[in-house]
Amino acid sequence: MSKFKEIEDYRMFTSKAELHKSINSLIGIIQGIRFDNVTNEHEIAELIHWCNLHRRFQKSSPFSEIIPIIDYALEYNDGKLDSESIEDILWLCSRIEGKAEFQKYYDLITSSIQQLHGILHGVLADNVLNEAEIEQLCSWIDDHDFLKGTYPFDEIHSLLVSVKQDGIISDDEKNLLKAFFANFVDVRASHNIHESEIRVLKRRYSLSGICAVCPEITFENKVFSFTGASTRATRSEIAKIIQNLGGIFSNNVTKDTNYLIVGGDGNPCWAFACYGRKVEKAIELRKKGTPIIIVHENDFWDEVAI
Repeated sequence: MSKFKEIEDYRMFTSKAELHKSINSLIGIIQGIRFDNVTNEHEIAELIHWCNLHRRFQKSSPFSEIIPIIDYALEYNDGKLDSESIEDILWLCSRIEGKAEFQKYYDLITSSIQQLHGILHGVLADNVLNEAEIEQLCSWIDDHDFLKGTYPFDEIHSLLVSVKQDGIISDDEKNLLKAFFANFVDVRASHNIHESEIRVLKRRYSLSGICAVCPEITFENKVFSFTGASTRATRSEIAKIIQNLGGIFSNNVTKDTNYLIVGGDGNPCWAFACYGRKVEKAIELRKKGTPIIIVHENDFWDEVAI
């Protein structure tokens, strides 16, 4: 069987998944593009690239509706998009997304995470990340707190909180955000975001683990693990506290782990620190769908004190 035939056969079984992901990605890309209220030629090129990738499906719904409206808007506005055209496109996408078969196939969390990936794609579309885009992304995160505990929502939330902590977002912090956001952009589906440039950024700015901010913690029959050094207790003391509250303590991070507590050790820059093997293991498991919540020690003690 040829590779092309294998791909086509594969698409027979994933066509709905591909369709829904494409629409959610488009919604996110457009939202990300308009975050700073300025749409430049690089961002338009990214949107045109999305259309070109899907033109082979233009005779089929919903691409038969979406692509012509984008083409018309660009032609009518001399290759630009005004706010009214953007609202028209998003309105059409939301109508499509609201159809029963769409909602039946994907739940709200899956759709929202796909849109988040699209937003990250959109804000990086011109290879510039400005403060207006960061603020709008923070607002989107705040409005979607039902995604807590879902990868990569917690990681993005924590990183945004950290870079804004001192009220100033430096160029290094913007590059750090770009390097992290790029992990969730399919560069093969991008016109302007190039893998070679992203690799350079990632070599300079890397994060091994980021904790959830103000997570909800329950103890009864939940499995906890700990990594790093505690500011307040020994590991055996922490294990005893967890067990007294009805939880289970394990030295190892596995698919059964519910919470990984990261020791503070007096370090205020916890979101940027490398905590080693257990955090890496937890994030890898989360990428595979295991809902492990990474908790900073301070939040653990706050919950214990309640």
